[in-house]
Amino acid sequence: MLEKTLKYKRILLKLSGESLAGKSGYGIDPTEAASIAEMVKAVYETGAEVAVVIGAGNLWRGAIGENSGMDRATADYMGMLATMMNALALMDALEKVGVTVRVQSAIEMNTIAEPYIRRRAIRHLEKGRVVIFGAGTGNPYFSTDTAAALRATEIGADVVIKATKVDGVYDSDPNKNPNAKRFDKLSYLDTIAKRITVMDSTAITLCMDNDLPILVLNLRDQEGLIGALHGEAHGTLVSHES
Repeated sequence: MLEKTLKYKRILLKLSGESLAGKSGYGIDPTEAASIAEMVKAVYETGAEVAVVIGAGNLWRGAIGENSGMDRATADYMGMLATMMNALALMDALEKVGVTVRVQSAIEMNTIAEPYIRRRAIRHLEKGRVVIFGAGTGNPYFSTDTAAALRATEIGADVVIKATKVDGVYDSDPNKNPNAKRFDKLSYLDTIAKRITVMDSTAITLCMDNDLPILVLNLRDQEGLIGALHGEAHGTLVSHES
């Protein structure tokens, strides 16, 4: 069986909110949601246990509100609510392709989602359900990157997979610089010291302290994503070794 060959048995997939947006870069495009659902389903069908954290950049960013004079905590709570909208959209798309899903929220909203309970989340994963964690950590001043690192640590994930628009981490923007260098591996310390954009420093430090690797991959490269789960070299791996 495929699951016996997996390098990573339990994964936390970190998706950006923008991945749900269409060409406008804003809002939720059902076509994009369906495309991501197919990708998550392909990962799920390898036998991996899949948890997901999704951002809210397609709907709201706390920094936008703060820069406009809004109280930072209020702006961040609005962002948490936006992640729940994305979580429900992804849940609906996954259910349409036959994947059983549970959404858990760090903020109680029992009408639409379960409260986040660590042991219940793990049990869902063990039963073959995809679990989507919404509302970040439930606290202002923390990003969804940090929420992904925290939840991954709590559920005992083998890796955090950061799904991006490019096939790894580069020393400059490959869309603007054709000579940009892609890193195959990076250490946590180098990533923080050189301010390389992978995840925010809080998230990286949390992964480093718990020896949790971060794998940065192209969201649309399904073959690369599946290959990486089986131990093939794809994307950029951030760990203690460089």
